[in-house]
Amino acid sequence: MSRMVLNETSYFGAGCRAELATELKKRNMKKAFIVSDKDLVKFNVVKMVTDVLDNAGVEYVIFSDVKANPTIANVKAGLKAFKEFNPDVIIGIGGGSCIDTAKAVAVIIANPEYADVKSLEGPADTKNKAFPIMAFATTSGTAAEVTINYVITDEEAGRKLVCVDPNDIPIVAFNDAEMMMSMPKGLTAATGMDALTHAIEGYITAGATPISDLLCWNSIKFIAYNLKAAVDNGNNAAAREGMAYGSYVAGMAFSNVGLGIVHSMAHPLGARFDIPHGVANALLLPYVMEYNKSAAMEKYEGIARAMGVNTKGMSKEEAADATINAVISLSKSINIPQHLRDIKIPEESLNQLANDAFIDPCTGGNPRKTSVEEILEIYKKAY
Repeated sequence: MSRMVLNETSYFGAGCRAELATELKKRNMKKAFIVSDKDLVKFNVVKMVTDVLDNAGVEYVIFSDVKANPTIANVKAGLKAFKEFNPDVIIGIGGGSCIDTAKAVAVIIANPEYADVKSLEGPADTKNKAFPIMAFATTSGTAAEVTINYVITDEEAGRKLVCVDPNDIPIVAFNDAEMMMSMPKGLTAATGMDALTHAIEGYITAGATPISDLLCWNSIKFIAYNLKAAVDNGNNAAAREGMAYGSYVAGMAFSNVGLGIVHSMAHPLGARFDIPHGVANALLLPYVMEYNKSAAMEKYEGIARAMGVNTKGMSKEEAADATINAVISLSKSINIPQHLRDIKIPEESLNQLANDAFIDPCTGGNPRKTSVEEILEIYKKAY
């Protein structure tokens, strides 16, 4: 048996944010609690949404106390600000950090017994659907606007809480390419590789289905053909649009079928060293693909086709190697760091990272059964 959980409504295309007014009006929502971050406020990305609210006569407040790897403290501060304003809807504007924080706040408002935040980890047994969320993706990476997942950092424990809950899914998602054009090159590259990681891990995960295969394969194709163009020219509307679709489609899939140890290994890098999630995934992806090669050989041929790799005359192993090399070439072409030492991870931390990664919820979805020792070896190769 397999299950697909998707959000109710999604909008795509430059300027689609204007439909926010329609969605709010038909639900008689007149007070919005906006969750974003200080940079998106500073660079007037949030203003692109608040202009719509102003024109629609919708009252709002902006909560922007959100870190790149959002913390329990961020969520609790958001809850306090929410209760002071008493809104009709939560609007998340940003990448995964902002939308994940919005999700945690929305879930706890509807299920106050989880107010400690920590108890939301894993498949949470919440009883009530989250307070209504509308989500605006400003990066093409996490696909938080369409997934049932969110990640919050427990700073005290130095680990990430991976939360999985169908009740958290936004009721409306917006992928407006105009809101993505101010993303700097580094962020475009990292979040784009994050989306590619979602697509590849979702394609080869142990829980994959024919539907998720269809979604992930097309996501890989969208990203392979548009990522470098989006990095090279942020105002390339077609490339931004292609990346928006690629990210979203991967999210539809992995949210339902799971991921693998790229994510398991990336999560502790973010929790312990505050490494941006996209950078961690991008760096680790080729090393884990090499490790998983024997367990996913047939799927690697599909990845090759999606990425435009010519494997004619190659053996299956040669085709798999060519696929991994294509991922490495794309990564290098957009200046992704290639080694853990390049992002200042101390070598003596690798044992702890391997232990953290092994118990991560994503580990169970990896196509090849693994161990702490084998994960440590991957970290060492990546070092």
